Amino acid sequence: MLEVTTTAWIATIGVIVSLLLADLALSAHRPHTVGFREAVVQSVFYIGVAIAFGVVFGTIAGWDYGAQYFAGWVVEKSLSVDNLFVFVIIMSTFAVPAEHQHRVLTFGIIAALILRVIFIVIGAALLAAFSFMFLVFGVLLVATAVQLFRHRDEDPSMEDNPIVRFARRRLPFTEEYDGGRLFTRAGGQRVATPLFLVLLTIGSTDILFALDSIPAVFGVTEEPFIVLTANAFALLGLRALFFLVTGLLDRLVYLSTGLALILAFIGVKLILHFGHLQADAIPEIATSTSLGVILVVLTITTIASLLKVRRDPAARAHAGTLRARTREDQAAGS
Repeated sequence: MLEVTTTAWIATIGVIVSLLLADLALSAHRPHTVGFREAVVQSVFYIGVAIAFGVVFGTIAGWDYGAQYFAGWVVEKSLSVDNLFVFVIIMSTFAVPAEHQHRVLTFGIIAALILRVIFIVIGAALLAAFSFMFLVFGVLLVATAVQLFRHRDEDPSMEDNPIVRFARRRLPFTEEYDGGRLFTRAGGQRVATPLFLVLLTIGSTDILFALDSIPAVFGVTEEPFIVLTANAFALLGLRALFFLVTGLLDRLVYLSTGLALILAFIGVKLILHFGHLQADAIPEIATSTSLGVILVVLTITTIASLLKVRRDPAARAHAGTLRARTREDQAAGS
């Protein structure tokens, strides 16, 4: 059992919050289109911070825990790339001005972190109280993997989001953006701008991502501290990564397939862990094996995707979805 002092918790959360506040202050103070060079510098910085934390943590806590952190971080980082697909779809659907995408993403990441902290607390409490939750989480991940694989060549529809549908029915909206404002006045009344709907869409979509990512990371570690830090450091670089790879995302044509395999693998790992708790004869999958499998799947997925695009330049990646598109959705997208 990993023992983390109160000082270590405070220091770690302080670093995470400071990075988030600095990112938010930058986007609020100087809204602009993030160029390739700036995105590269920021992405390298956040990846470097995540790796440095893992090295320091592994040195202090031991490399068994260090391996759990890196496995969790790689899982969350790979899942966050799929998040980017959906963010791209949201930005495109609502035609978000380039100078405001920076701010939207930062708020989206903050919302994701808050939601994941909530899910981490709930998940840790459930696993501590009920061992069968390992089985529940495992089955959930396998089912998610199957659905993602079945619909790997589709993209989610924003109109499927019940919160978005409710907001459209209940709130007056203007079709025009008003700078970076969430609300403005039109026709003598206070109305919401499309930017408000964008933030609402990203925030509610984060809930769905958390439902998958938290069980996934609990599949490689049961330590809440590692779960939190792996999620936080994976999400911290998401905004910069969005601007860095937006033009390259459509090349990762097999990403959804790779993520489906990873989720299925971790689901099986959780099911085996539950079985091992019931009978020692049932084997477990070691963290080092999990990390190796995840890295191999991601490497093969990336190489296969690039080869596919080289052979077929018209091939395009899709975010994947857990719901099949209806005929109405297909007609609207055609």
